[in-house]
Amino acid sequence: MPPLTFTYQVPGDDFTRAGEASGQLKRTLKKIGFNADVIRRVSIAMYEAEINMVIHANGGEIEAQVSPEKIEIWFRDQGPGIPDISLAMKEGYSTAPDNVRSLGFGAGMGLPNIKKYSDTLEIDTELGVGTTLHVIINAE
Repeated sequence: MPPLTFTYQVPGDDFTRAGEASGQLKRTLKKIGFNADVIRRVSIAMYEAEINMVIHANGGEIEAQVSPEKIEIWFRDQGPGIPDISLAMKEGYSTAPDNVRSLGFGAGMGLPNIKKYSDTLEIDTELGVGTTLHVIINAE
């Protein structure tokens, strides 16, 4: 059986809607019957990526493929790109502007948390073009 595919649009600069996609996928995974740990890991990784898209890239698109073995997610944006991936992967490093930090976001935990809660994280970024994250969370 081919995987189920879900596509979500993430609006930019709208913190009131950030997390909608991760919430929708979480509800879907519950209905399908995935275990709570897998659902938690998917939800955390997906939420962190959504917030990064809102803060840094003026939104983007998420494609999730769900199969019994794994949940595979691509986060694609047309933002500024990540100048230094190794620096961006350090806990606490953030390029979020002060107005975003004043809202409680931009603590520099997005990419480190995505890595922590996923089994695979690949980052493809090009300055001035955008970034694609490819996340795999094994279900078994």
